[in-house]
Amino acid sequence: MSTQEPFDPYRFERRRDARSSGLRRRRRGALVALGLGAVVVAVLAAVLASSGGGAAKGGTGGARVTAIHAQRPAGKGAGRGAGTRNASGATRHRPPGTAAVPILMYHVINAPPGGAPFPGLYVAPSEFEAQMRALHEAGYRAVTMDQLLAYWQEGAPLPAGKPIVLSFDNGYQSQYTRALPVLRRYGWVGVENLQLSGLPPSQGGMSEAQIRGLIAAGWELDTQGYSHAELTALSPSALHYQVGVAREALRRRYHVPVNWFCYPSGHYDAAVVAEVKASGFVGSTTVVPGWASPTLDPYRLPRIRVLGGTHPQALLELIDGVRTNPAPPSAYT
Repeated sequence: MSTQEPFDPYRFERRRDARSSGLRRRRRGALVALGLGAVVVAVLAAVLASSGGGAAKGGTGGARVTAIHAQRPAGKGAGRGAGTRNASGATRHRPPGTAAVPILMYHVINAPPGGAPFPGLYVAPSEFEAQMRALHEAGYRAVTMDQLLAYWQEGAPLPAGKPIVLSFDNGYQSQYTRALPVLRRYGWVGVENLQLSGLPPSQGGMSEAQIRGLIAAGWELDTQGYSHAELTALSPSALHYQVGVAREALRRRYHVPVNWFCYPSGHYDAAVVAEVKASGFVGSTTVVPGWASPTLDPYRLPRIRVLGGTHPQALLELIDGVRTNPAPPSAYT
């Protein structure tokens, strides 16, 4: 695995704040530049006059003023995709990444109990472990959604190999007790799409301490909103509560950015997407199969659902098979 620079998940929010104040800074900079220019001209004129190089008294000029060009230090004020300085002090510019990446979707990492209403959402621990081993042997390396966006926008480096995102929905306890130890053996992290209301331990939900344990292990915390509600059926105020209020509550509770939204049951329409944007999320994921790429709408990124009983080789074939699927539609209910 290649050496990477420390990753800053708050970079996207700082960029938004910088853009909002950029116009004011440019206006102030223009005024300062005009003032400095007047001072420089006055000083040069005085120097030339004192050295006899100016025009005769009462004349119309004749002194030649040499233009002064101030060179900005390398890398100073560099824009999007700037990169970092190398040993010589020059800036290494990285182009934005262009690779498409699969995002896998998991739920419960346990065998389904008798009478489970959705047995396909259960992946047995041994099966999950075999799938991760197959992904590793195929050259895949797990990354987070924030790392993926930094790669797409700024060319930020990713681990050597083929990037893949491992996302886990709803906050099931088995994601902490079963998935975390397996991913840790490979040095991988996951993405937890948590609903703020949580699942009670009696239904296999994680405790707050376990959620903090995932974060401490490097997992990214994102959300499905407050209670996994059917968002397309809600009033504007109820929709804001499920999306915007839930994000702020999670940020205060766990002190992490919560930059990505995951549509509950994959359902969304124009109003839901607008609320997700207005709440400050940088993007969102669906349940429509396919590979995510920087050419797609970041608020409608596809994912690949992994169902129970999927053999490791079948998983690799599934990932390859949906690579050329069409982009998710503008609405999905």
